[in-house]
Amino acid sequence: MATCEWPTTPLYQAYHDHEWGRPIHDDRLQFEHLCLESLQCGLSWLTILNKRDIIRGCFDHFDIDTVSYGESDVERILQTEGMLKSRPKIEAIINNASAFKGIQDEFGSFCNYIWAFTDNKTIIYESHPDGHVPAKNGLSTRIYKGHSEGMVPAKNELSTRISKDLKKRGFKFVGPVTIYSHLQASGLINDHGNDCPCFSEINKLADIVQLPVDAED
Repeated sequence: MATCEWPTTPLYQAYHDHEWGRPIHDDRLQFEHLCLESLQCGLSWLTILNKRDIIRGCFDHFDIDTVSYGESDVERILQTEGMLKSRPKIEAIINNASAFKGIQDEFGSFCNYIWAFTDNKTIIYESHPDGHVPAKNGLSTRIYKGHSEGMVPAKNELSTRISKDLKKRGFKFVGPVTIYSHLQASGLINDHGNDCPCFSEINKLADIVQLPVDAED
């Protein structure tokens, strides 16, 4: 059975089959995915998946009420064996936890906030799935097979708009490329190839809307 071509390891395949593109309506999972995407900047997604258990342990499994850390926690995380050693990214997650809670207070949940941008629907962009394989690491910087002009969008108007709004609310490491990746991963956009079983599985479960290809900046 055909599937997206980017899962090149069993870990990648499991992530593709059971997580990537599945609509997320749980705030803890939204926070985890957003943090993982921000940590990925400049790295391969497989690196993040390989370190995922370590990252989860460092941040109390992304319990939003617990991740109110101070400097001692930053040092603890930096000294954790196998953990990524980027102080700015670690500090950004701690900062973003506070901003995330601000959104929860305002909108009732982060899910209410993020899904409102798509009118609570999973977007299928016309011509994205028609034989197009999503970027290997979910960050959409690589070439799709057959995507219009052969290129996958690294970002689009929607991800740029959400990125700007998050930054206004105090978030860091949430550029439009990172946010496009988050929208793919958390099921607000279904960018599985249309010959991939996950494409139709998600469409059966989600409230979908087909839109013209979004403008890319």
